[in-house]
Amino acid sequence: MPRRCTVCHHERLEEINRALVEGTALSEIAALFRVSDDALSRHKARHLPGALVKAQAAKEIARADDLLDQVRDLQARTLAVLDEAETSGEHRTALSAIGQARANVELLAKLLGELDDRPQVNLLQLSPEWLELRAVIVSALEPHEAARNAVLRALESAGEGRS
Repeated sequence: MPRRCTVCHHERLEEINRALVEGTALSEIAALFRVSDDALSRHKARHLPGALVKAQAAKEIARADDLLDQVRDLQARTLAVLDEAETSGEHRTALSAIGQARANVELLAKLLGELDDRPQVNLLQLSPEWLELRAVIVSALEPHEAARNAVLRALESAGEGRS
């Protein structure tokens, strides 16, 4: 039966982890918290990396949530300016606010993963180079009817169709 980590079950675990992360000497931590150097060394090697990964993930989530909140707040303020501009008949300001509101919506969609504007490459696009290469491959397979037919079927199933 594996031994239980005395550091993980220590009442001051958070303080010990913080000291380990800050690079405090093991002997100093051991004396301060009354644990052995060996237990600290095992804890640092086996359990601390997992805790640090979880802490880092939590920080990133908090940062992303803060960014979303900022954009949402900016959108609310933009819409307030738009309402005020429409009420007062300031058409230029209203149009500017509409443009900014659109940009805010686009940014929110990107942050939420609902909009992906990365370029997309269509690998099945029938470029002249591909058509020529395909013709050379199929022609080279003429003496091997079964192989030629298998290649043509594979091309069809990939969505390209026959030449």
